[in-house]
Amino acid sequence: MGTMVSKSTVILDRWSTQGETPVLKSDLVNILVAKKGVTQKQAEATVEMIFGAMKDALVAGENIEIRGLGAFHVKHYGAYQGRNPKTGEPIAVRAKRGLLFRAGKELKDRVNRPGPDGKVPPLAPGQ
Repeated sequence: MGTMVSKSTVILDRWSTQGETPVLKSDLVNILVAKKGVTQKQAEATVEMIFGAMKDALVAGENIEIRGLGAFHVKHYGAYQGRNPKTGEPIAVRAKRGLLFRAGKELKDRVNRPGPDGKVPPLAPGQ
């Protein structure tokens, strides 16, 4: 008989494949189900609630800081006078907000931590 491998182990192993596939919201739900023993509906509601609260905070112009992960910042860009690149005609560019993510030190250190062979894993092709 083969060895028993938990679903969360398979998902976490998939994450270590150097950027081949992105982590999906459904992966986070599956990890909650596997590791915390909650139902699929409870896990989906939890993930939706967390992401919903984050979205609401960012839309309201608030910054989010998650220790060990990083910080999401709303950056305000003022209005300015731009130019149409084809005609050179002046164009008014309105004020806007952009989103920035700054990784925390702990996350940066973990991403760059040497593997068992003592080397930092290379970036995936195309990165």
